Amino acid sequence: MGQKLKITGWVMLGVVAGALTTVSLQTVARNALAPLPLEELQQLSTVFGLIKSDYVEAVDEKKLITDAISGMVSNLDPHSVYFDKKAFKEFKEGTAGKFVGVGIEITQEDGLVKVITPIEGSPAFRAGIKTNDLVTKIDDTAVKGLSLNEAVKRMRGEPATKVILTIYRKDENRSFPVTIVREEIKQLSVRGKLVEPGYGWVRVSQFQERTVDDFVKKINEIYKQDPNIKGMVLDLRNDPGGLLNAAVAISAAFLPDNVTVVSTNGQTEDSKQTLRAVAKDYQGRTGADPIRGLPAGLKKVPVVVLVNEGSASASEIVAGALQDHKRATIMGSQTFGKGSVQTFRALGPDTGLKITTSRYYTPSGKSIQAKGIVPDVMVDDTEEGSPYAALRTREADLEKHLASGQGEEQKDRTREKAREEALKRLEEESRKPVAERKAPEFGTDKDFQLAQAIKQLKGQPVLVSKTLVERKPEAKED
Repeated sequence: MGQKLKITGWVMLGVVAGALTTVSLQTVARNALAPLPLEELQQLSTVFGLIKSDYVEAVDEKKLITDAISGMVSNLDPHSVYFDKKAFKEFKEGTAGKFVGVGIEITQEDGLVKVITPIEGSPAFRAGIKTNDLVTKIDDTAVKGLSLNEAVKRMRGEPATKVILTIYRKDENRSFPVTIVREEIKQLSVRGKLVEPGYGWVRVSQFQERTVDDFVKKINEIYKQDPNIKGMVLDLRNDPGGLLNAAVAISAAFLPDNVTVVSTNGQTEDSKQTLRAVAKDYQGRTGADPIRGLPAGLKKVPVVVLVNEGSASASEIVAGALQDHKRATIMGSQTFGKGSVQTFRALGPDTGLKITTSRYYTPSGKSIQAKGIVPDVMVDDTEEGSPYAALRTREADLEKHLASGQGEEQKDRTREKAREEALKRLEEESRKPVAERKAPEFGTDKDFQLAQAIKQLKGQPVLVSKTLVERKPEAKED
């Protein structure tokens, strides 16, 4: 990483996925404070005193303060978060790619916890939890009204303890309880294989501390199987983001040396920087260059990058860098659109603040905040199309989302109509037998988008989407 990043803080990127959001470097809290609004602070003090003296029952003073801080921060944007002691511990665990819990990547929808994806091999995965499942209760506590952090806390716990999640599955129109035994989750962030002679597939499901080393190992395994690789598919579908230095390293694995990967810009000088495809901008504390051991051919081999609405933040950095430098063809559907950077500021030895400090920009200077990366080739989820694309949550759908800073957002008046049509299709789909509704796993021979990526690499005709179109950023409601 650049020297500025080493000084200023832990820098992270990621989708709203509870404690799976990630950090990268040691932090130093800022000492400088802006002038304080004394009248408003007096009101805050008065309210605190009135609650303490007049409320119907005694309240915990420390909880009042932490709730006030949490409320102040959560109203900024969906990605700024205050961490108390327990949340801070879980937050640090998530950066290492391991924690004790049930093993689901989550976001919020209509006040409920929505499953982005179960982590492969986790207790939730083995229990049959699926993408888009809604968690309505955790043990006996209703999720409605809980913050995402509070929901994460209740799902976390000690190894070998049980938690009961009440699931509402839309496509089956039913609710049911699932008992899950918590365990240490070690997420494997890189998978890959030789799809057929000459063509490899490597999937990055999240950018973590081990990701770059695992990526190098997997690429070398593929090249060992077939040294004459003619094309490579980099699969970033449903990758919610993660460590910035890992995203820069993966980009550098494919790009020419020293070209721009990403730039950031915010209020402070520390937030204005440019990261390039050079070791000092992505290497960790060891000072080693983790991608030095990659096959030389990877710099020249034709590449297709697969993305979808679940590809966010760090994965969008990689896709944007390879797209702008014309190093890869981006295929799939428009990405999530999280173009902001969060920095961790310590408030004490075991509490802290994750705050949005800058927007990031692709090498050509484009902000993708609330817009996303638009693929070079739009490809549907299946041969029949992408009938549920309108239902998928993106950055622009989140309350209080940050604007792009590059022009006004326009309201898409067709969005609600598309959602209504998708809901009707979903209702029709729910009447089919369960076996017929199961989506193919990424990387299998039934993965339609992967098949189209291989065709693209071979120069064969690709079945381009007839339904997917670029989704314009939507205006926030007044």
